[in-house]
Amino acid sequence: MQALLDAAAVRRWCSDATTAMVRCQSEIDALNVFPIPDGDTGTNLASTLRCAADAVAADESTGAGSVLRIMARGALLGARGNSGVILSQVLRGLAEGFAGVDAGGSAHLVDGLQRATSAAYEAVAEPVEGTILSVLRAAAEAASAHDASGTDPQQRLSETVLAALTGADLALRRTTGQLDVLARAGVVDAGGRGLVVVLESLALVVTGVARAGAGHVAEAGRHEHSGASDERGHAAQADGGYEVQYLLQTDDVGAARVRAELGHIGTSIVVAGTGDGQFSVHVHTEDIGAAIELGLVAGRPEQVRVSRLADRTGPLETAGTRLGTRIVAIAPGAGLIELFRAEQVAVVEGGPADNPSTIEVLDAVLATDAVRVILLPNAGAVLAVAQLAAAEARSRGVEVAVIPTRSAVQGLAAVAVHDPARRFDDDVIAMAEAAAGTRFAEVTVAVRESITYAGRCQAGDVLGLIDGEVVEIGSDISAMGCSLVSRLIAAGGELVTVLAGSGDAAGAAADVVAAFVRSNHPLVEINRFLGGQPNFPLLIGVE
Repeated sequence: MQALLDAAAVRRWCSDATTAMVRCQSEIDALNVFPIPDGDTGTNLASTLRCAADAVAADESTGAGSVLRIMARGALLGARGNSGVILSQVLRGLAEGFAGVDAGGSAHLVDGLQRATSAAYEAVAEPVEGTILSVLRAAAEAASAHDASGTDPQQRLSETVLAALTGADLALRRTTGQLDVLARAGVVDAGGRGLVVVLESLALVVTGVARAGAGHVAEAGRHEHSGASDERGHAAQADGGYEVQYLLQTDDVGAARVRAELGHIGTSIVVAGTGDGQFSVHVHTEDIGAAIELGLVAGRPEQVRVSRLADRTGPLETAGTRLGTRIVAIAPGAGLIELFRAEQVAVVEGGPADNPSTIEVLDAVLATDAVRVILLPNAGAVLAVAQLAAAEARSRGVEVAVIPTRSAVQGLAAVAVHDPARRFDDDVIAMAEAAAGTRFAEVTVAVRESITYAGRCQAGDVLGLIDGEVVEIGSDISAMGCSLVSRLIAAGGELVTVLAGSGDAAGAAADVVAAFVRSNHPLVEINRFLGGQPNFPLLIGVE
């Protein structure tokens, strides 16, 4: 048994949790409650933990707090999918609870779990009960409520870990009744199941005894609702004034104070952190001195940059070598990649079922050598990772705006209205409006039996989705494409874009849909491209 959680114990936990997650990966992936192919929870969590383990293995820190910080940092940069992003925030909270501690006990664990809960909920734009968030909160509450007084430190730590695991286990069982989609499938939430795996590994390291969690008593299911929130404030800017940017060493309280006070003196405010006490501060203001003074009061500002907004109508040259504005898009398929590159867009290859990691997106942003970057995730499952990468890039002095595109056709619509001569904020707004004005449909083939809003589907059924929801089940890809495009045009539209996926059958289906539009909707313009995207024979956008 561990008397205290020291660096060696944290390293064992990181390694054991990674091994356990890899072992459970297929189990969790196979219990997906949604029928379309995408990046499954088990795969994303295992990949995220591998990156955390690699970071820990490459570091020689000797304190528990330091190793946890490295573990959290590795998970953040390696995060894949919404579940990976949330796990990185859980580890961040634990690292904060053990900050500066060589070997921590029960009180540090309770504090870390409470911080982890706050960080995870803050990372989600619309928290949903019955997910990993509920399971995490229950673990923190159970650990906090457990009365371990009067016992020795070793016993207190063991009891606290087991209390957290028990609370998580019970909360995981309850998820089935908290979400209709899980209730219909008769399963529990897979993100929560993944968290239980992580806590089981921690219990094994602390107590030396394997403790069976929910994975041994119930099926596990998957339902990733959440997406990390974009911390970038976005307000209209005045024509005059200055742009002030700097990196700030402070804590969360100091950062919150700076963010609030900047609201009194400026607009277009960004105070974005990476979890290691460093924040990127950005504001448009007339009062340069006051903006910098707020940083001095809260902490230590570094790399201060000031530029006149009136000079921002063209490319902005900074103190470094970064110039102008670039766009980075995440896209699957050779055809889509070429379509974006033809518009001078940098591309990260990936998307549904092949989620890129935070570091892959971050590297692409930094490789543009631009002072301002517009990031297009082009898939709901990639949005949270894109926002993490954006926050990290901001901490390195790059202004990044994430437009929450959920399909490649929305990304193409945004790129079509991009104007590098416009002010950055105005361009972002125009591109966001174009993306939001593009309804999208997808045709795919079900990979498993499932209950959908359109009824029960079987593996092999053709599914039609509009704005991410299954609206129709059929047996023919071409017929489904024609039906979906009719639904979209019925709500209004002047331009239809059809992207054919990989394979000859997808190309033939796209030709059928294009001919259908020309014949039945002669006033609607039709564009047909070879996207080459896997898993989705047809992507359709209507503007």
